[in-house]
This record gives sequence, C-alpha cells and structure tokens, in this order.
Amino acid sequence: MNRAAPVIQTENLTKVYGNHQTPKPALHRLNLTVNPGEIFGYLGPNGAGKTTTIRLLLDLIRPTEGSARIFGQDARASSVELHRRVGFFPGELSLWKNLRGIEVVNYVSRVRRNLDTAYARQLAERLLLDLSLRVRSYSSGNRRKLGLVIALMHKPDLLILDEPTNGLDPLIQQTFYALAREIRGEGRTIFLSSHILSEVQAICDRVGILRGGELKAVERVDALTHADFRWVTLRFRESVTPELVAGVTGVSDVSAEDNALRLRYSGDFDPLLRAISSQYVRDIHVQEPTLEEIFLTFYGSNARTQAELSREAKS
Repeated sequence: MNRAAPVIQTENLTKVYGNHQTPKPALHRLNLTVNPGEIFGYLGPNGAGKTTTIRLLLDLIRPTEGSARIFGQDARASSVELHRRVGFFPGELSLWKNLRGIEVVNYVSRVRRNLDTAYARQLAERLLLDLSLRVRSYSSGNRRKLGLVIALMHKPDLLILDEPTNGLDPLIQQTFYALAREIRGEGRTIFLSSHILSEVQAICDRVGILRGGELKAVERVDALTHADFRWVTLRFRESVTPELVAGVTGVSDVSAEDNALRLRYSGDFDPLLRAISSQYVRDIHVQEPTLEEIFLTFYGSNARTQAELSREAKS
C-alpha cells in the first residue's frame, strides 16, 4: 500500500546569512518530512533555526541551497497558490492597532475571498477573546489569540505555527490543545515550533529537535517521553558531601553547594531516601529533564544523521 505523499518535505535546505568572509549559518542541510494528518513538533532553543525554517517554507526568505516542497509543490515556485492552503501564526505578531478585533477578522476574510466569519467568531468565543475591542487595547495574550483566530479561520489544510502558546494563560493553552486535536481529527496537518516539553507531550505525534541549525533527531512522542530520569535537589540542615549518595543505584552527576546536593536520578526513590536518612532534610525538589536533555539521553552521539533521515523520508 502506498503511503500518502508528505505535506512538507525538505531536501538539504540551507540558509546562510552574511558573506563568504563572515558567513552566519542559520540552517544546515535540513532533510525533513511531515506527514498528512499529524501534529509535528519542531523543537529547539531560541536561535536554533526554527523560525528560519518556517520563513523558508513560506517563501518569506530564499534558501542558500536546497529546496522545500509543500503538498508536493515547490515552496518557491508555487508560493501564492500554497498560501491559500496554509494558515500561519508568526512568533512576532504585528496587527492593525486602530482596528477592532472584528474589523481585522472581516478584513482577512475579504483578503481570503469573503470567508464565512461565523467560524472565526466561534474560535474567538472559545479563546475568550472580545472581538468588539480595538487591537491597541488588547493585552499581548489577547493579540496572540487574535493571531490564532486569523490563522485558523479559513480551516487550512496545513497550519504552520511559531511558538503559538507563548504568552497564553494555562486555560487558553488547554483550549488551543483541544483545537489542535480537532484539526488533526479532521485529517489536517500542523507544523508546530516550540521549546516547551509539556506542549509537545500534550498534542504532538512526532517531534524533531533542531540545534545549531542542524536536525539532530526525529522521534515519536511516546518514545521520546520515556526518559526515566529526573534532576533532584536535596537541601540539608548541615553541610554534606557527594559521598553521602555514592553507590546509590540510579545516582549520577552529583554536585554539592550550600548544604545541598544536586543529582541526576533514575528509578524508585526508596534507595535514595534510605541513603540520606541519617541527615536532616529541609527540602526535596524534583525537576523534569529539559527537552534537549531527554533527546541527548535517547541519542547522545548516536542521533540519526541527516543522510539517514533523508533515506527514511524517501522510503
């Protein structure tokens, strides 16, 4: 049985700023495939190249080399046609401050050939956004809500979202997650840049991590989130040394500072608690690993190479 054609496919996509004397690589030979009907998380710290990738996909900037295809069409040659099928939410949102929210919606509706704004009003209601107010009176969170309404209102086949929940309160984040699942349920596709692990766990099917402009790994979320370790900080009444937890199974990377031990821990907590039972413990703080730490735990230096990802995309 033939697999459905990719919604997004890049081949050696590269962007270098500057000149030959002082090149500033932002993205290096990206080979990536996003499948129909999935929510793909595109992850990495700020400056990793996520926004550069999005701008290349949308033909807002041109690649130094390589290519990108959306729905099988060249992202540059067919950009105007493709934009009709894409909803875009930028990381930095600029809106018409003197217009009311509903006026912005109506304007975008006319630009997109007189869409029915009923769905936009439904989205605004779910996001708790008052469209009767002027944009200049909106908080930063409400402006981002309006940006989401604009991106979603024409029910695009592909949504490209750059840090969409940044600045939204937790309640609205949950509403966005519900909307994303509904969109996936309709067979539409979401390409989502993020640096928030909880967001990835909540809605993404697969994720890729970008670091220093290079794609380091691609994995399903259910495999990604099985990293069985946490960072634990133990604060004591008296000064202690790392020898207190030496030999405890699952303990590694121990450091001591100001009557505290910080360590990386895997497994059940009982062996660790027994080892420190002779000391007066003021506080125990457990922190989930960062996204990059989880990826490094899974892959380390064995992360799949760009060539392997390219072969996988063509299979």
